[in-house]
Amino acid sequence: MQRYFVKQRANGDRFLIDEEDRHHIVKVMRMQIGDQIICVDPEGKQAVCALAEITDTSVVADVVQWIEIVSELPISITIASGLPKGDKLEWIIQKGTELGAHRFLPFSAARSVIKWDEKKAAKKIDRWQKIAKEAAEQSHRAFLPEVMNPVSFKDLLIKSKDFHYKIVAFEEESRNGETSVFAATLKKMNQGETLLIVFGPEGGLTDEEVRLLRDNDFAVCGLGPRILRTETAPLYALSAISYHFELMR
Repeated sequence: MQRYFVKQRANGDRFLIDEEDRHHIVKVMRMQIGDQIICVDPEGKQAVCALAEITDTSVVADVVQWIEIVSELPISITIASGLPKGDKLEWIIQKGTELGAHRFLPFSAARSVIKWDEKKAAKKIDRWQKIAKEAAEQSHRAFLPEVMNPVSFKDLLIKSKDFHYKIVAFEEESRNGETSVFAATLKKMNQGETLLIVFGPEGGLTDEEVRLLRDNDFAVCGLGPRILRTETAPLYALSAISYHFELMR
C-alpha cells in the first residue's frame, strides 16, 4: 500500500493531499475513489485511508483505520557529514533514512574536496529532501527526516549545543583500539533524547577539528577495528544504534 507524508489534515479524520503526491496518486498510480493508501501527518500519526475526492488540484482521503505500529528509533539521531564527493551524500541520506536517522546536517570540513555553491543550494537541498522522503515512504517511517542546509565547521559547533549527547567518529581512535565510548554513550541515553554524530569527509577530520570538537564536549570514538569510508560509517553507526535500542529490548 502506498504511503504519503501529508502536510495537513482537512479535519480530524480527513487528509488533504496536493502537489507532487496528488500527481503521483492520480497520474502515476492511476488510483480511483475508494482506493486505499497510508497517510502520515506531521506528528507521525499514521492511518489507512480511502480516497474520497479527486480534483484538479488535490486529493482528499478519509481515515479507515489508525495505525499504532511504532517504526521510529526511541532517540533522535542527527548525522553530521563532512561534505563528500559525488553522490555519496545522497547515498548517506537515502540509506540513513531507511535506518532511522531523524536529521542530516552536512558541513564544510577542512578536507572536503567539494565546495558548497550557494547559487545551487536550493536545487540541491530540494533533491536531498526528495531522496529522504522517498526513502521514508519505502521504509515505512512515521517521521520525515529533515535535510538541513550545509553549514561551516564553526556553525556546526554552535548547533551542537542543542543536543543531549554528541560524539565524533575518528579513525585514529579505531587505529588505537578504542571500543567503549560509542557503546557507553548509548547506554546513558533515554527515550526522547538527542544524539549528534559527526563524520569526516574523504581523508577524515583534521587533528585541529577533533581538538575543537573535544573542546565543545564531543566524545571521540572509534567504530571498530576497521577503517570505514565516509559513506559507510554513518550507516554502521545507525545499524548499531538500532541493534542496541530495538533488537536488544
